[in-house]
Amino acid sequence: MKFSVSSSALLSLLATTGKVISNKNTLPILDYFLMELSGSELKVTTSDLETTLVGSIAVESVESEGTIAAPAKLMLDSLKEFPEMPLTIEVNEKNWEIKISWKSGSLSIPGASAVSYPAVPQLSAEKKEMKMDVDTLVAGINKTIFATADDELRPVMNGIFISLTPGTLTFVGTDAHKLVKYESEMENEVNSSFILPKKPANLLKSVLLKEDDAIEVAFDSKNAQFKLKSHTLVCRLIEGNYPNYNAVIPENNPNKVLVDRIELLNGIKRVAVCSNPTTNLIRMDIEANKIALTAQDIDFSVSANETISCSYDGQMISIGFKSTFLVEILSNMETPTVQVELADSTRAGVFKPVYDEKQSSAALMLLMPMMINA
Repeated sequence: MKFSVSSSALLSLLATTGKVISNKNTLPILDYFLMELSGSELKVTTSDLETTLVGSIAVESVESEGTIAAPAKLMLDSLKEFPEMPLTIEVNEKNWEIKISWKSGSLSIPGASAVSYPAVPQLSAEKKEMKMDVDTLVAGINKTIFATADDELRPVMNGIFISLTPGTLTFVGTDAHKLVKYESEMENEVNSSFILPKKPANLLKSVLLKEDDAIEVAFDSKNAQFKLKSHTLVCRLIEGNYPNYNAVIPENNPNKVLVDRIELLNGIKRVAVCSNPTTNLIRMDIEANKIALTAQDIDFSVSANETISCSYDGQMISIGFKSTFLVEILSNMETPTVQVELADSTRAGVFKPVYDEKQSSAALMLLMPMMINA
């Protein structure tokens, strides 16, 4: 195996695929890149047994093809030290030594046989296939991933629920305290759903930023596959039934607040400094076009309050929320104005972005209230 390649192109490929490699791999071979050279294409595969990412680049001056397992940390640490320059990589297939040469020097690192590297999981014949728009997939992941849980007892809530119905694509994330639902119009004939784990969702987010074409998505009952221009990601799905999220979204909330998102967000951050560190409770008293924010920590005799103007249609209401969750929700919206819909102090508050013109997508964020002492 011998070829020439641009140092920055190879580093970019290894850095992207290397994000899959776990610090706690059960198999030593998973700490390696699987590098396969065929024709003028170099294919690099990484896996943690749950998620597999395959990337490829074109290389030059191919003298011989081959396959090798290259130590990930050594390869990355070496390549980071090079400016943009051509490198020649040669593998001795008797002792698996990898020699990297450049104009003024060379280095050699020990590789390994690729025989024991796990195969990329294949989807079953009953798989469902569709095309997804890049921007929709990125937006769906970005808007919901922060609301997913880290709950060993309820693994289904540790991922993003992706539901497909003819004409609509829905993303949902929840940890039982907050819930985000993002719906987008999409042409498709598939009627199904799956739960995408957090790690592959984060990987997709970073890889998708370089994409502009539609992505081919396929999934069966166990795995999902995302085909991009020069990468393919295959991951094991979370198995189980996702909770009925529509049942917890309150309808017909009579009290509606229109408020400047940044003003509310900054007010909450200022007042939250004086909240009780264990509960992070912020009290909101809403009436006649103003929101009074209050937080206090009786143990340390600290308290704070701020009044923010708003447009309010409804009865006077007092409700408590966890400030850290409020900050997360408001930070993950992009519109200048948000609408908060409330029923009473015991039922969830619904947060919606307010757009100037009709959108092809709709986002809804829900936050469960906390008990406040009247």
